[in-house]
Amino acid sequence: MRSSVVFVCTGNICRSPTAEGISRRMIANAGLSEQIIVDSAGTHGYHVGEPPDLRMQEAAARRGYDLSGLRARKFVRDDFQRFDLVLAMDRDNHALLSSLAGATADSKLRMMMQYARRFDEKDVPDPYYGGPSGFERVLDMLEDAVQGLLDALRGGNASLAAPPDKR
Repeated sequence: MRSSVVFVCTGNICRSPTAEGISRRMIANAGLSEQIIVDSAGTHGYHVGEPPDLRMQEAAARRGYDLSGLRARKFVRDDFQRFDLVLAMDRDNHALLSSLAGATADSKLRMMMQYARRFDEKDVPDPYYGGPSGFERVLDMLEDAVQGLLDALRGGNASLAAPPDKR
């Protein structure tokens, strides 16, 4: 069964395209490219059509992730029908997405960091206004959360993929 996931941040130029890029590579390495489809979007249309932030691209490239072919787009209500799982990067994104979601679509909405194992933070911080260490931190957090997500998705429908219990 095919599963589809969309990662969502504010402008779709730092966090969500990075989650998409990491996911694409991990999915390919796991031989799951036919089973799991990923995309990314932003809650705002500030950067529609633009590539990811160059600083994010460079940090990701140092770890072997190529984000250069990705382009920013705005999340639209129809994405709730197109995707099994909608993953928000922070609580503000989650609140905006929740206001867009109908009663049934809200069940598809989760926080990205619910899947992390090594990090207790609820939000993936936006590195846009910070220095180089912020981009590295985002990569660390997203690599961890994406691995947790893939483990949850293996063999199941994305809408049923429960985040790991982090008690």
